[in-house]
Amino acid sequence: MSDLDLLMQNARLRDEMEPFLDESVYLVDLDKMDVRKENDFLTSLLAWEKAPVLPISQWFGPELVLPPHSELSDTELNHQLHQIIGRLYEKNILLVHTNHLSDRQLYCLIARDILPAQEKKVVIKGKFLKWQCLDIVEDEESWLRYYASAEEREAWAEETNLNLPPREKIPFPRKLPQHI
Repeated sequence: MSDLDLLMQNARLRDEMEPFLDESVYLVDLDKMDVRKENDFLTSLLAWEKAPVLPISQWFGPELVLPPHSELSDTELNHQLHQIIGRLYEKNILLVHTNHLSDRQLYCLIARDILPAQEKKVVIKGKFLKWQCLDIVEDEESWLRYYASAEEREAWAEETNLNLPPREKIPFPRKLPQHI
């Protein structure tokens, strides 16, 4: 894209953004960005402002409804889980910190917490909604056992003056799609 095209795109984006401007936009110093980066930033802001808020289950056509976990054998559940994870990834949803959960626990978390969650359906290539499958505040011990880096564990111990739980191998290692 030529410099002139970038400037024309920038003017169009600024005009489109006008109805949505508030103090949060002014927290970013656009003057320190080159035009291409500013255009990317404005495109992201516009996508956010225009995105509908929907339960994640409704991001799919037809709506994604899971069979109750109690009706599935372990093998069926594992197969379903991998299909669901793939479908979530297709909608730019990444699952983070899942390896402390069994397949059944993760399946239930997706059905109970993720699919009904009301989220903005922002569609921007290369941008992902990262769903933390571990509440670091509520389950600090699991985070420390399985996910925290040595530096994070050390900082936690210094801040809290508490004994660290032992570092453990993750009980349910799985390969999930990741943003590259």
